Amino acid sequence: MKKLSILLVTSIFISLSMLKCKNLSSDDKRNANSQEEKINFKSSLVLNANLATESELVKLDISPDLVSLILSNRPFLSMNDLDKLLSNNNKEELFKKIFVPLNLNTTNEKDFKMIPGVGDRMAHEFEEYRPYKSIEQFKREIGKYVDEIEVSRYLNYVFVPVELNTSSEENIKALPGVGNKMAHEFVEYRPYENLNQFRKEIGKYVDDKELDRLERFVYLKKQ
Repeated sequence: MKKLSILLVTSIFISLSMLKCKNLSSDDKRNANSQEEKINFKSSLVLNANLATESELVKLDISPDLVSLILSNRPFLSMNDLDKLLSNNNKEELFKKIFVPLNLNTTNEKDFKMIPGVGDRMAHEFEEYRPYKSIEQFKREIGKYVDEIEVSRYLNYVFVPVELNTSSEENIKALPGVGNKMAHEFVEYRPYENLNQFRKEIGKYVDDKELDRLERFVYLKKQ
């Protein structure tokens, strides 16, 4: 009887150990899949058509003529300008690699559908929550419908314009191609009385083409 009890306890212990190993294996697989998703996402970041270098464009496996066309027509002040330039190309695949970010507060709902994977329903949701005061608001609202990885993917394709006199430096740094130094300069010259003042002050640091690109990211509240 004693031997039978020992055998029974041993059998239960072995069964529990096997079950634990199986669960660990499943957890490891889930963690591996999650890590793989993150790696795949990082590898699919979208180039900004206004900021990509010539070497980055060449790596997109597009024709040399198209590379030259993109470089010579920059800056694109809207995605529609780039879209017109690519009339004879496979746009859907190309837009997975290169894009001109869309203004979340002014873009037509139908134009949001140029973003790969955005159909009628999601384009409507993008428009539904206007006006956006910050990119964090966009992340919060659209995060109700898609997961964090998909929200992060959308950030390659959209931006929220900033109010020059009141926006935080963090929100300014969230603009496409605006880093720490330029965000600091945006703040340094406050208060701005008009956009001409913005062009005069920021024009000390960038050329006219870059100034045109930056101007589409900002606005001033009416007094």
